Amino acid sequence: MRNLVIPVRNLAVFVVLLLAGVSAAIAQTSISGTVKDLQGEPLIGVSVVEKGHQNGATTDIDGNFVIRVAENATLQFSYVGYKPVELPAVNGMTVTMDEDNNLLSEVVVVGYGVQKKSVVTAAISKVSGSDLESTAPLRMDNALKGLASGVTVTSSSGQPGAAARVRVRGIGTINNSDPLYIVDGMPIEGGLDYLNPNDIASIEVLKDAASGAVYGARAANGVILVTTRQGSDQKPRLSYDFSYGWQSKAKKRDMLNASQYAMMMNEGAVNAGIAPTFADPASYGVGTDWQDEVFNDNAPVMNHQFSLTGGSERVNYFMSLGYYTQEGIVGGNFDRSNYQRLTMRSNLGITVFDSSKERTWLNKFTVNTNLSYARIKSRGIEVNSTWGSPLGSALSMSPILTPYLEKGSAEEAHQLSYLAGQADYVPMYGPDGRLVMVPTAFGNYQEMSNPIANLSLPGEKATATSSLVTSSASFRSGTISNTVSATAPTSLSGATTATIQNITSATARARLSPVCGPARTKVWCGSSKMCSATTRPSASTPSA
Repeated sequence: MRNLVIPVRNLAVFVVLLLAGVSAAIAQTSISGTVKDLQGEPLIGVSVVEKGHQNGATTDIDGNFVIRVAENATLQFSYVGYKPVELPAVNGMTVTMDEDNNLLSEVVVVGYGVQKKSVVTAAISKVSGSDLESTAPLRMDNALKGLASGVTVTSSSGQPGAAARVRVRGIGTINNSDPLYIVDGMPIEGGLDYLNPNDIASIEVLKDAASGAVYGARAANGVILVTTRQGSDQKPRLSYDFSYGWQSKAKKRDMLNASQYAMMMNEGAVNAGIAPTFADPASYGVGTDWQDEVFNDNAPVMNHQFSLTGGSERVNYFMSLGYYTQEGIVGGNFDRSNYQRLTMRSNLGITVFDSSKERTWLNKFTVNTNLSYARIKSRGIEVNSTWGSPLGSALSMSPILTPYLEKGSAEEAHQLSYLAGQADYVPMYGPDGRLVMVPTAFGNYQEMSNPIANLSLPGEKATATSSLVTSSASFRSGTISNTVSATAPTSLSGATTATIQNITSATARARLSPVCGPARTKVWCGSSKMCSATTRPSASTPSA
């Protein structure tokens, strides 16, 4: 009898479990509903899941869904870019989801649409406004340095305000590999000097053909989308940012001093079978460090930034005023290498009417106006001139020579006497009245020129630009849109610029060796004058 008891008990347990499963299946019910946004538009692909269970569904093209859940169940609704919602399951329910601005980083702009960032991570790089604040870039293209993968940014020179070279995934075309720049939906050509980095809300780089296909062949070298800051529905907020810094050379080249130079020249002369040039090399001491003479240590960099933002339900605005100045580490102390930029921006958005609660078509009409103005004043020196740059001349110049000759010294009398045979020679003097040294008066220095004399400006650049005026009117439903843009650049160059900058010039001639060929030196003459010395040697000119 005992052996029969165990099967009976197992059978009883099996029957109980079977009845429990049947009752649970009977307790489930079918729930249907619709998911919409705040404007009443249906949302496609919303995830609907029963809380605490794995069964779920997604909304169709009309935002409808059907799901089987247990009694008194709770449904969870989630969608990219929207706040999650939890509601009790009710048949015929209508769910409204609100946009979540904190999750906007999960989607990126691709042409005229958006995609989930995880889908296109390899093809798109994004730089946010907070990333730019930590780097404080001078120019928009410099803002991408080290912040966007697949984007190479190199400096063309150390000139203050010099444009950087941007390459997206290498060189795309033979002649021009610059990417296409889109600022607030408008394509920009001719550079982005006018754009203040402090006005940028985000930068997105489209690196492959798929993400930039909407722009056609212009996107062959990549697309850089720039979005500027806009106003928000809040009380007016005025902010002021100020920064001041210094910049200096990172290092100098190790060069010979005057004694070492004289010793090496004597050794070279002895090896060539001629008499040594210098009788006592040790007597020259350290001599002139031409690198110290050329470099401008602790060159100041200053930035001022004002901004005003705010708005209401109908109007939002963002206005900014920025001023940036930078002095060059070569020629900055001569007022021959500097950069100044004044920028102003006004982004205004007006909602003419909003009938989102009454209808789903032509329900919202907005007018957005983006206006910017920039004035840039830049001065620079020749970087790789035919006759040598200031840095190149500083590295090749003899440390025995000096930039200027002391008043009443024997060297001054020698140079004036040596060059007196030139009928058109005009002595040139520095700011303190000392005579500027001409190397050929003290030896056969061929085409070498005084690097201090080279710190003169070969050309002026001053621009006054009304650079981007964009007004747009659009309906929320996207059925009607109108965009009007105008660009009015004004550029000043050449003789006109020289007049505006109040610069006068004088021309003189200096004597050089006939074996050197044509040579050109530029000599600083004073605080308001730039003197240029040009020589074309002839056969009658004696050798130095």
